[in-house]
Amino acid sequence: MPKWYQIFPKYPWLSIYAWVVFCIFPFFFIFRSSTPIEIVVGLSLTIMFFIAYRLSFTSTGWPLYVCTAIEMAISVTMTLLFGYIYFSIFLSFIIGHIQNKISFFIVYSIHIVAIIVAVIIGFFEQTELFLSHLPFLIACLIGVILLPFNTYNRNKRELLEGQLEDAQKRISQFIIIEERERIARDLHDTLGQKLSLIGLKSDLAGRLLEKNPQAAKNEIHDINQTARSVLKEVRELVANMRGNKLEDELFRVKQILLAAEISCKISGTLELRNTPLLVENVLSMCLKEAVTNVVKHSGATSCSISIKQSTKETLLKVHDNGTGIDTKKDWSKGHGLRGIKERLDFVNGSLDIHEKNGTTLNIRVPIVIQQMRQGEET
Repeated sequence: MPKWYQIFPKYPWLSIYAWVVFCIFPFFFIFRSSTPIEIVVGLSLTIMFFIAYRLSFTSTGWPLYVCTAIEMAISVTMTLLFGYIYFSIFLSFIIGHIQNKISFFIVYSIHIVAIIVAVIIGFFEQTELFLSHLPFLIACLIGVILLPFNTYNRNKRELLEGQLEDAQKRISQFIIIEERERIARDLHDTLGQKLSLIGLKSDLAGRLLEKNPQAAKNEIHDINQTARSVLKEVRELVANMRGNKLEDELFRVKQILLAAEISCKISGTLELRNTPLLVENVLSMCLKEAVTNVVKHSGATSCSISIKQSTKETLLKVHDNGTGIDTKKDWSKGHGLRGIKERLDFVNGSLDIHEKNGTTLNIRVPIVIQQMRQGEET
């Protein structure tokens, strides 16, 4: 439930101070009236409007439509009596929050017709008053026409983004479950059988130790070789569990971008060379975080990802054509960029941001060539 200070619409072109002015303005129009009765009526209607407006945020179903009808009637009355049309802006915001498409268009149409008729009648009855604030009147009518659609589409987009985020969480859970099942199968199919074989050969070697020492020696040699094979498979299994391959992460982020209706272009070296799995895992996590920022915050329609390897470094570049990041602010505290920076610090990497036709993240990690370990097998 929105708190009292959250009931004002949040738009970059209209701050909360402008909405406060709209709340104060009716009193100016009311007190311009000459009779005390009109002043009392105007104040009563204003109080009733804001009560109904507040209840609109806590109501659903038919109570919401009742509150909207009351607000609409008060808005038309205030326009006719005092020339105050600006309550229709508040009402337009409420209409934009109606989720049902048919109900939205019905209420929207009724509101447009009612406010236009009220303005036309007001022009004939209070021509001088309406002409005195004609530019604001025209701007208000444009807002009444456009604002409900803008609010309606924004709410739909936020709903889809929430559903996308929930879907991503479910997919992550399914991936974890699938990975656990794969590990269980590997343990059962490979390690389990070979460990059972080691146990059987150990029993056999114990029985042959006094009867046939040479056969027992051969069995012990087989046990040794089987144990080495098991150790190798355990190392490979653990290595696969340590992190994600960048190539696999590229496939996942591409699906996320396409689901968010953002076109995706991937280029460069997809299979990294001379790159430890830990570093590749860090790059994968940084890529995932960068693409999440594009989907949630950029408002972009396209995103390009490129990977380049030189003899000195691996460069992962993520560019989008969205609204960009304010580099004058301390961006390291938000949008997940701080997490990317911390991960890169762990592998001596770096992050820099460029603002040109959107946002470009350059993620650099130095190349580290590991020495091959010897003596794994004799």
